[in-house]
Amino acid sequence: MSPFARTRVDAEGTRSRWTAGFTLLEVLVAFAILSIAVVALIQGFAQGLRLLKTAGDHQQAALLADQKAREVVIPVEGHDQGREGAFDWERVVTVVEAPDLRRTPATRKWHVYQIDVKVRWGDKRGVEIVTLRTSAEKAPPAGATR
Repeated sequence: MSPFARTRVDAEGTRSRWTAGFTLLEVLVAFAILSIAVVALIQGFAQGLRLLKTAGDHQQAALLADQKAREVVIPVEGHDQGREGAFDWERVVTVVEAPDLRRTPATRKWHVYQIDVKVRWGDKRGVEIVTLRTSAEKAPPAGATR
């Protein structure tokens, strides 16, 4: 007799024997459920890693856009572009009309510039930073007339 065999007594007093443990069908169902759970768990981890990479790329692009906007010390209207690593960037500097700055001779020398930096990577991903900066015209050389 097997060490797992047990004897049971029914309500009618008859004895029957059964073996302790699981049937093959129960084991197969348990493995099926376990394998589905493992596959779902692995897919969840993979999706988390993809999202983490996307967030890291987005953060790097935002830092690059901020850096390219801050590189403009003395704004001059124009258009620049370039590539750094996996990122393509484009910077456009334009003068913004500011009627309030035209009122007095002291404020006429000031101009407002808009600095627009776009960073793109991958197929459809991109970040855009727009900022305003004020700058005064350079003073004319001594003895020059305007």
